[in-house]
Amino acid sequence: MKPITLEQIAEILREHDNYLILMHKSPDGDAIGSAYALCMALRKMGKKADTLCGDEIPEMYSYFTDLAPNEGFEPEFIISVDLATTNLLSGKAAEYSDRIDLCIDHHGSNNGFAAVGYVDGRVSSCAEIIKYLFDVMGTDIDSGIADAVFTGICTDTGCFKYSSVSPATHRAAAELMEHGAQSAFICHLMFDSKSRSKILLEKMVLESLEFHCGGQLAIINITRKMMEESGARESDTDGIASIPRRIQGVKIGITMREKPGGEFRFSVRTSDDIDASVICGNFGGGGHRAAAGCSIKKELSQAREDMLCVCRQLLEGEK
Repeated sequence: MKPITLEQIAEILREHDNYLILMHKSPDGDAIGSAYALCMALRKMGKKADTLCGDEIPEMYSYFTDLAPNEGFEPEFIISVDLATTNLLSGKAAEYSDRIDLCIDHHGSNNGFAAVGYVDGRVSSCAEIIKYLFDVMGTDIDSGIADAVFTGICTDTGCFKYSSVSPATHRAAAELMEHGAQSAFICHLMFDSKSRSKILLEKMVLESLEFHCGGQLAIINITRKMMEESGARESDTDGIASIPRRIQGVKIGITMREKPGGEFRFSVRTSDDIDASVICGNFGGGGHRAAAGCSIKKELSQAREDMLCVCRQLLEGEK
């Protein structure tokens, strides 16, 4: 992948048309906010643009995702946002894995799958990069775009409490508020409001909690049965992956999520001295040093043991 500047991206976006913006499977607020903000901005430029994700977009993001699709839309230029590896694409989005023209990302583990790209692992979120791109492009940021970008930043920074947050991150958020971002509403919705089904799901998940490696590793499960019995939606799983790592003494927190077709999705959260992206890289995944993800398609017990084996080796290597 050839590295390019934000200025070069702005020029590319002015030159082309018929954009399709890809998101990773099980999309989070950063992927969704980045994709929809970019889509709205391109449409403002008179371009045809649409978003695509292999999984359903959670209803909780409907305050900015209610965009009408382009009729008879034929994508000519493919963009990925918040995507470290094409292994994280699914469904129809995966059909474009080998023809991504432009990648915009903030994962240091990005494996360079696109023709050209802008990757900065120092930035808090992909949405923060999108904000800087809009500054370069001179985008007219309306309240809808501001909501989308603010959502991406606040969700990927844990409501601005992660170490990835810089003074520039706060300045970007403040400017988005000046453009109409509903900061209080968004932060409350993302962090302080839980449905009854989510509370029931969390209760079941906590009952699955196990400790390994002398308490340095904690793992929880989200099964399809739990989802059915609790009545939980996809959006109700947001934030659950951070639960194991919050426990004192835990260096590696793992959330194992059962998906259709015999696939298990792992979310890994780690302390500063262990790289989560290295763990997930063993299984074709990626992410950040403190938070990463991957998928393993094996029987439950084998997928679990494969992940635990890699983690044990890392923890033993610290001794």
